[in-house]
Amino acid sequence: MSRQMTLVGFMQAGNVTVYSGSWRYPSADLGFLTKDYYNHIARTLEAGKFDCVFFDDRLAMPGVYGNSVADAVRYGARPVKLDLTAVLGSIIGATDRIGVGATYSTTYYDPFHVARTFATLDHLSGGRAAWNVVTSVNDPEAQNFGLEAHLNHDERYDRAHEFLQAVSALWDSWEDDALVMDKESGVFADPAKVHEINHTGKYFSVRGPLTVPRTPQGRPTILQAGSSGRGREFAAEWADMIFTADPGLPVAQQHYKDQKDRIGATGRDPESVKQLPMAYAVVGETQSIAEEKERLFLDAYVHPKASLVLLSEVLNYDFAKHDLDDPVTDAMMAASGGIRGLAEGVRHHLDREVTVRDLAAHRATLLQGPRFVGTPERVADQMQEWFESGACDGFVLAATHLPGAFEEFVRMVVPILQRRGLFRTEYTGSTLREHLGIERPAR
Repeated sequence: MSRQMTLVGFMQAGNVTVYSGSWRYPSADLGFLTKDYYNHIARTLEAGKFDCVFFDDRLAMPGVYGNSVADAVRYGARPVKLDLTAVLGSIIGATDRIGVGATYSTTYYDPFHVARTFATLDHLSGGRAAWNVVTSVNDPEAQNFGLEAHLNHDERYDRAHEFLQAVSALWDSWEDDALVMDKESGVFADPAKVHEINHTGKYFSVRGPLTVPRTPQGRPTILQAGSSGRGREFAAEWADMIFTADPGLPVAQQHYKDQKDRIGATGRDPESVKQLPMAYAVVGETQSIAEEKERLFLDAYVHPKASLVLLSEVLNYDFAKHDLDDPVTDAMMAASGGIRGLAEGVRHHLDREVTVRDLAAHRATLLQGPRFVGTPERVADQMQEWFESGACDGFVLAATHLPGAFEEFVRMVVPILQRRGLFRTEYTGSTLREHLGIERPAR
């Protein structure tokens, strides 16, 4: 079989997609407080044979902008974030094959809790669970967990590395054949095959063993989205899927090679890790219809202040002190490394000096990721070009609005990818690792 794309649906358990104006689109479903909303979307993606549906998350309302949550609440800029365990539990009951992923922070949770949560999800789903590892990004999250300010970048990654060591040991604390369940003898499990891990490190002390036997996948699948040098090193060591955001093919190709080289340097097989840029597809019956849809999705319904609210959140910098048409200065970039990286990427894309409005537009439109806009054939052409030119192993598809964006992609684009031999026509395995073509890890 020829190499095939990995496709992941990107979700948030709240009122918007990655676009702060998505809730305003006329056909958008606003049932985000009901299980049927999420179950319908997951079933739609499963009908399209997607590998996984995955939920992004943050642990606070956006509150950096103006040191207040008021504008996040007023404009619907991600004020709602449901508990993902319950959402995934509902989806597991409504689907049979699609992988289910959730974001959990290594900064504000503990290894035992995360290990047990995802081991449970993996058992109840029959081996479909994935954990998106994040270190969290801003001070409001810290303040919801009794801290004043966020840990610095390198310390967050030091903690994350030890967190993964402890979680992996907990997932492996039961041997695969530890369960005996012999009713006659009364032996439930072999104590020689269930192990304390006795992890003692700088950040964590965990005795173990885990209270959940080893799972169908051995270990739930790991997703990660670090793009800094430290983030790429972390992904090379731990991730099964890596999410990226690159502004065009040349940058994506360079990133792909760099990340695969880093994976190989750890002794892992680079082919076993999927690198997936965040992208979106706007599909129309004609090119002009698709372009008009794009304008509506990404301009007409996005309030600039909502974009600044989200930009302030992700960069941990208060943009309320600036006007939209203020230039991005050296002082602003010195205050936030995230601003520097974003501004440089946007400047490269626009080929001119960058304003705060440009950064806000980036947050509204995912300027740094590929945008596939056009007829179904044109969208498939663009995806195929990225996939076959050494830029990616597939895509994390974001939705301009829900559920319509995913419904249109599954109905109009997936059959073309299937006819071209670029994407599966049926699931051939039952676990997420089998969908991805990666081996179940040994203990």
